[in-house]
Amino acid sequence: MTVHSSLYRKTAVGLALVALAATGCSTKSSNDAAGGTAGDDASTGTSTGPVELKDGSKVKLALIPGGAHPYFQPWKTTAELDKTDFKLGGVTFNETGEWDQGKQNNVINSLAAQGYNAFGIFGVSPTDINSTFEDLKAKGFAVGSLASCPAGDTNSADFCLSTDVEAAAYKATKATIEAIGGEGTIVHLTGNNVDSNTQRRIAGVKKAIGETGGKVTELPVITDIDKDLQTAQKAVADLLASKGKEIKGIVTTAYNPAVAAADGVASSKLPIKVVAIDDDAKILSGIKSGGVAATVTQNPVGQAYVGGWLLALLGSKQCTMKTPGVIVDSGSFVVTKANVDSYDTERKAKTTELQKEFAGQLSCS
Repeated sequence: MTVHSSLYRKTAVGLALVALAATGCSTKSSNDAAGGTAGDDASTGTSTGPVELKDGSKVKLALIPGGAHPYFQPWKTTAELDKTDFKLGGVTFNETGEWDQGKQNNVINSLAAQGYNAFGIFGVSPTDINSTFEDLKAKGFAVGSLASCPAGDTNSADFCLSTDVEAAAYKATKATIEAIGGEGTIVHLTGNNVDSNTQRRIAGVKKAIGETGGKVTELPVITDIDKDLQTAQKAVADLLASKGKEIKGIVTTAYNPAVAAADGVASSKLPIKVVAIDDDAKILSGIKSGGVAATVTQNPVGQAYVGGWLLALLGSKQCTMKTPGVIVDSGSFVVTKANVDSYDTERKAKTTELQKEFAGQLSCS
């Protein structure tokens, strides 16, 4: 499995998040630099920046993906940054849930027994994860739903900080349509069909296609191919062998299919435009060479950093959420050849803005 290169790549982490740390937990947004203010909400440490954590020493933070996946690798490094910047009592990154909700619950319960009291969780089962959140909340723990929100209209965690996946898929499809000249046949490659996030992505793709008035048509969606790179590679090879000559564009909204599609189209030499998801090194290289038309990157570092900061405020009992269960988009960003060397600037700015946005959602002592 290809190791995810997003970490903002090491240079970007250093620039983006050391800048955040320069004033402890307080930061100023780009609006502040221009002389704007955030207002005088009592929840903010000052009128121009987010809440400053007073004491994180009793907070032990656990960041828990549903299982091993390249997307979550930046969480591991960012957890250590959370510990340093917020002076937490401990941090851990645990990806041993094996994409099984029961096993993930066992991991969570084990960590709770070890004294962890603040949890950032990507739930394996969006339809069942609320019961896990409710159990943790009943025990007095701070809980954030990170990178995925529960299915339905209820989020039982303190907050959800996740990509608006429907919006991201819509952006990716619009980029695909532009790349193929506004007409032709495209195909959508994505992840687990029963995942509510996958259904949201499918909806985003269909919305963009529907706006073309029939000029763009779509082959049947190919789902359940994000388990690992090998699964995705086989699916792409089969697709290109059977339908390659009629496809003008491939839009991918899951990590492994994106890498597999970029490699498969390059090897086949078919004139298919590929729009990917996230910023694996192969994807970025493909954009620079012209082999990949575009990608839509997400913000895993921002999820882990801002999520960690917020969980520390909640876990220390310094703050509570004004509206428990609030959902905030962590951001998605279209990357093309024109901005492949500069897109991180936009993503870093979004991370700073997220802290400020959440500050307005807090009541603090």
